[in-house]
Amino acid sequence: MKLFDYFSKDVGIDLGTANSLIYLKGKGIVINEPTVAAVHVKTGQITAIGQEAKKMLSRTPPHINVVRPLINGVISDFEVTEEILRQFLRLAGGGRKFLNYRVAVVGVPSNLTEVERKSVEDAAMGAGANNAFIIDEAVAATLGAGLPIHEPTSNMIIDIGGGTTDIAIISMGGAVVSKSLKVAGDQFNQDIINFIREEFKLVIGEPTAEEIKIAIGSALPLDEKLEIPIRGRDLASGLPREIVMKNNQIRAALSRSLRQILEAIKEVIELAPPELVGDIYKNGVYLSGGGSQLRGFPQLVSRELSVKCSMIDDPLTCVARGIGIVVENLAHYKSYLENPLRPREITL
Repeated sequence: MKLFDYFSKDVGIDLGTANSLIYLKGKGIVINEPTVAAVHVKTGQITAIGQEAKKMLSRTPPHINVVRPLINGVISDFEVTEEILRQFLRLAGGGRKFLNYRVAVVGVPSNLTEVERKSVEDAAMGAGANNAFIIDEAVAATLGAGLPIHEPTSNMIIDIGGGTTDIAIISMGGAVVSKSLKVAGDQFNQDIINFIREEFKLVIGEPTAEEIKIAIGSALPLDEKLEIPIRGRDLASGLPREIVMKNNQIRAALSRSLRQILEAIKEVIELAPPELVGDIYKNGVYLSGGGSQLRGFPQLVSRELSVKCSMIDDPLTCVARGIGIVVENLAHYKSYLENPLRPREITL
């Protein structure tokens, strides 16, 4: 074994709007952190990343700016994204600066343009990878769920992340029909912020909205009544005020976004070949991603589509596990990879 190969690693990256996960070949998922950075306004230096930076959201002085460099799965701040990836990859390698990453496989939403995909590849290579490959998140999620992706039968997967919801019907190793919409976990948070502002004249921040969504959010009426006290700024007086939110109010706030997701799911099914639709009726629909954990959402999808709907085990890491399967056997799964950049010829 050459010295270069000894220090060289293959890595998988689930670069999400809300969270980024790093899969290291032979070790599994080694990094699972929010895609957030705290930037010093005057110097431009990143002072914190990940969970440490997320804690600062809406709580920083003017000279510190907390940014989320991805919006709806698209890189909006290239330099910050590259630096976050660089630091995550360094942590994945145990902090060793001399560790080299031979190949990086990065998951992206299916609707990204060629330019947007190129920016993801450039960010991965700028962060320390010698070669970058792209894989659709829906395909990676199907692999991570352990579904029979190679067989001539369809599997419908709905991946609700932070910035995008990816819906795809997978058969024979690829997406036959797919759709990606910019309605997901972040939009749920914004729906809650808008609802409370309009109905209660109270201003809250994104961290509070996410706390409400997790604590009492639901897609269907619940048998139990859930409540949570929340605090914010009164629009009229400008002073602090506390109110109590109920789960039925949050359900009303999320109803429009949930309806958009359901309509998109139906559109994908309508475009699919009849034989594959028959497979969906037989096999059901599979959910992954953090947004799919909303109470009652699987039951809502099942009711609307008249098919069974199952949550994948550990839906938050499903895409990263699928990317990891590809990383562990690049030669076998190379046909799933898109737009390879090969500045240095390698053998997969």
